[in-house]
Amino acid sequence: MAEGERQPPPDSSEEAPPATQNFIIPKKEIHTVPDMGKWKRSQAYADYIGFILTLNEGVKGKKLTFEYKVSEEAENLVATVVPTHLAAAVPEVAVYLKESVGNSTRIDYGTGHEAAFAAFLCCLCKIGVLRVDDQIAIVFKVFNRYLEVMRKLQKTYRMEPAGSQGVWGLDDFQFLPFIWGSSQLIDHPYLEPRHFVDEKAVNENHKDYMFLECILFITEMKTGPFAEHSNQLWNISAVPSWSKVNQGLIRMYKAECLEKFPVIQHFKFGSLLPIHPVTSG
Repeated sequence: MAEGERQPPPDSSEEAPPATQNFIIPKKEIHTVPDMGKWKRSQAYADYIGFILTLNEGVKGKKLTFEYKVSEEAENLVATVVPTHLAAAVPEVAVYLKESVGNSTRIDYGTGHEAAFAAFLCCLCKIGVLRVDDQIAIVFKVFNRYLEVMRKLQKTYRMEPAGSQGVWGLDDFQFLPFIWGSSQLIDHPYLEPRHFVDEKAVNENHKDYMFLECILFITEMKTGPFAEHSNQLWNISAVPSWSKVNQGLIRMYKAECLEKFPVIQHFKFGSLLPIHPVTSG
């Protein structure tokens, strides 16, 4: 089985926590490079990557306009966010949302902030506000709206890329929409990876596919030849299939984001995404 395919969701995402759970304010636990070992062995890491891969599987082969079912809890999310009986979870979950919109002092934004929003969604699943059944809506409705807001902030305030690798990075600001967007395009009848550097193909299809929406945004924000300002993406366009692109991006996300101290030093751990090692069984 290829990496990133059909990994079952973590059990903890399917059920609300027990009423007796003690929620805590998440805090930083990764203070030095050697601490990265604690992160990679943690329940938080296992639950986070499991959540990302579950959503990756859920959107496979589906357009943004796909007709999906949304549970009542998700439909009411914007109005109520967290129901009264889970009010104790609000301070813990809210930390991840606050961390997801960039740094107000440095006016920067990057994949660490994006990961905080994904962690926020993961926590909403873990307390039962969202369900694993809502996985398509989580990506297409909630996360995609988050992307729209962040792009508006990037355009308005010209936010600095946090920890960008410049021309050698995948993108200055995002990573997850490339993963989930490539999953959307798996087994597409005519769009192949080589087409995302074709302006006509992007303009005609970007409203249906997150990956192409990302490409359009890059071309709006950057000038010059695509191969020069986005070399990594240019190289990816030569990959023969979307399935291989998707698997490669998952490996790259782990290596370039989740295993990089400058990114993970800012991640916060609480009762829902704990630092303790993965428990067996």
